[in-house]
Amino acid sequence: MKTAEHLDGKGVPDTHKETACEDENDTSDGILLHPERREHAERALKTKLDRRLLPTVIAIYIMNYIDRNAVTAARLKGLEHDLHLSDIQYSVVLAILFVSYCPAQIPSNMVCAYFLTPSLYIGTCTVIWGLTSLLVGVTKDYAGILACRIFIGLPEAAFYPGSIYLLSRWYTRKELALRSTGLYAGLITSNAFGNLMAAGVLGGMEGKLGIRAWRWLFYIEGAITIFIGLQAIWLLPDYPDNTRWLSRAERRLARVRVAEDVGEADEDTEEDTPWKGLLLALKEPKVYIFAMISFSELLGLGFSNFLPTITATLGFNTTDTLLLAAPPSILAAILCVVNGRHADRTGERFWHITIWWLFSVLGYIIAQSTMAVGGRYLSLFLLSLGQVGFAMTIVWVSNTIPRPPSKRAASIGIVNGFGNLGNLVSSFVWKTEWSPRYTPSMVIGICALTVAITLAFVMRTVLVHENKRMDQDEQGALRKAKQERIEKAAKLEGITVEEAAEKKRDFRYLY
Repeated sequence: MKTAEHLDGKGVPDTHKETACEDENDTSDGILLHPERREHAERALKTKLDRRLLPTVIAIYIMNYIDRNAVTAARLKGLEHDLHLSDIQYSVVLAILFVSYCPAQIPSNMVCAYFLTPSLYIGTCTVIWGLTSLLVGVTKDYAGILACRIFIGLPEAAFYPGSIYLLSRWYTRKELALRSTGLYAGLITSNAFGNLMAAGVLGGMEGKLGIRAWRWLFYIEGAITIFIGLQAIWLLPDYPDNTRWLSRAERRLARVRVAEDVGEADEDTEEDTPWKGLLLALKEPKVYIFAMISFSELLGLGFSNFLPTITATLGFNTTDTLLLAAPPSILAAILCVVNGRHADRTGERFWHITIWWLFSVLGYIIAQSTMAVGGRYLSLFLLSLGQVGFAMTIVWVSNTIPRPPSKRAASIGIVNGFGNLGNLVSSFVWKTEWSPRYTPSMVIGICALTVAITLAFVMRTVLVHENKRMDQDEQGALRKAKQERIEKAAKLEGITVEEAAEKKRDFRYLY
């Protein structure tokens, strides 16, 4: 049988032999590291990932928020009346999801980091929350919908922090913003298309088969989510060392890329258990600052959970209200991707986050200044732009706490989990009795975003100081590095440990 000679990371033939009849990419796990192949191979790898990973997580995220916010659309077509909900009970229905969703994100991300097949984990959780969302359509009273909302928060907790962590295992720090904001653009788009879908269902399904339109909304959206979750199980990748639809050479290239980015292999050692990762995250002061930033911004952006209700203050009927709520979200989604692309090119983080919160503050001010339809509708566009900044927050967390992976996973879970308590609080901020002007709600929003901007500036100052300290220290970032991960990075890249250590010294934070 014929054999093929392999190349290591430096293009030197190695001693390992495989049959020539195997796929060319599989003839050596280091062949794609050769300088003549590397650039093309990286582009091909990223294209393959972008075509499978991104559309899948974006589709899941769209359904995630459509399912979650369907209650606000259903409210316009009789949900409160049919289930005999008081105003406070409706607020509890909105808020109770976050009671389970927020704390579950930390253990969920720990499991995702430890679980070898995140495709199965995330896909299964998507199916479960789709089924739970579908069951909202059969509820008869307050207790029934409350139970569904509690249980829907548990599987949903796996998705956003888990997806960001999964993206961070495949993309470098200066590639992550575009992909993550693309993911979040799916969420913003879900506000638009969720309202369009709701408008179609609520406007055309009333009384079909003797079923109220708002119940059809949950049946249809839940069924779509279940279908997408089943597809995600085979579409999503796992980790760079075990994804089944990549060749061994592509998997090694993927591991080398993220190792070169930070100077350490993006893999946990035997000591780096999920529990140790959690403890390291809890000892990291930056995690607490990021958590407060996330909480403040989500409280300030809480209007997004009530967009149909706020749009209704313009005085149009239910269908027109839902249609008018879509364009602001579509604009925000487009700018989200543009902002992420520019952030990757420049490596800048602070202004790519905070400038959009300033637009939201301006939107609140305009909304308080006039009740004219034109001015009020303009304010909805400005308010929606604040979501562009949120899309970059978890990216900044991942960039700032890159290693070990177990610590990064726990940090993302803590920041996003605690941050979503802002959504819980905002469920009680937009009260019906404050309609149509919602002055107290908007004042709270302005104050919360001001706090978020201030804390983001504090984080930027901390990172600038740490970079200057590393500039003055001969060891640079090497001092906090794990020798075992540096040695593994050297082996993956086909270079000496000394060369790998030199790369680690050059690591600097993005701010």
